Amino acid sequence: MVGCIITGHGTFAEGMLGAFEMIAGPQDALVAVPFHEDEAADYPGKLTAAIDGLLAKGEVVVFTDLMGGTPFNQSMMQAAQKDDIQVVSGTNLPMLLEAVMSRDESSTAQDVCQVAVEAGQTGVAHAQLPTEDSDADGDEEDGI
Repeated sequence: MVGCIITGHGTFAEGMLGAFEMIAGPQDALVAVPFHEDEAADYPGKLTAAIDGLLAKGEVVVFTDLMGGTPFNQSMMQAAQKDDIQVVSGTNLPMLLEAVMSRDESSTAQDVCQVAVEAGQTGVAHAQLPTEDSDADGDEEDGI
């Protein structure tokens, strides 16, 4: 099964994992690796250990919060040094839910990334409540 790592600045990784588990429950091969500025020197080692642990079982997708940030850059450096690692940035909860829940024994990291990007884009919306002006447009019929 494709292993998944959530990483990002501050409490992003733990928060995403917590929200994910609240909705879908704990999952195999899904871990959080937070990046805290005061622990920056230890972060590459922690990320490497998490990746290596999951690589022992198969391919890995690393979900990062922000393209260009330290978690993303360190993940890309790992992907450049080792095979079977894919990196996705701009992680949101719909993306994570769909991608992780889509995994099965025949999935590849590339498959998981494709699901992630599609679900991530679909999960972004600008929802608005109707206003009084929209009622005045005659969209709704008057009652009896």
